[in-house]
Amino acid sequence: MIGKNKNNININITPETKVGVLLDSYPQLEELLIKLAPPFGKLRNPILRKTVAKVTSLRQAAKVGNINIGELVNALRKEVGQTEENNIIDDSDNAAAKKPGWMNSQIIESLDARPMIERGEQPVGTVMQQLRKLENNQLYELITPFDPSPLIDKAKDQGFSTWSEKIEAAIVKTYFCKKEK
Repeated sequence: MIGKNKNNININITPETKVGVLLDSYPQLEELLIKLAPPFGKLRNPILRKTVAKVTSLRQAAKVGNINIGELVNALRKEVGQTEENNIIDDSDNAAAKKPGWMNSQIIESLDARPMIERGEQPVGTVMQQLRKLENNQLYELITPFDPSPLIDKAKDQGFSTWSEKIEAAIVKTYFCKKEK
């Protein structure tokens, strides 16, 4: 089964591989993924496995797990007998960009999602519902124990600007702003 999934189809593990596809193809990689990115221990929850894993890429998982994307992908590739890649770019250094000008706007609503996440719940639906209520140049603050990359990508796809800052080891504040049209 090395290098092939359970259907004997080659799955090339890349930063853009979805976690769900990876684990469906190589279930034996679950423990290694969790060891490398401990926040993904929540993938043992079947609901999260069906939702979050389906939309989260390994690049996003690396951000959430605070691990270099090259290290993550190569550890997974090595485990299934694939050749390691030397040219995987880790763009996490770009995430600490300067605070955008729109951050001077007023925070209208804030959600500390850490308790939800601890209970195995996902704040995506709640956050997206609250974001739709924002008016132009209003801010929404989300507090999580890690960088909520899949949620950020979803919000950006719907026209919101985002900016995140790590406050301490398990506190990340992400701000969302509705863009003027």
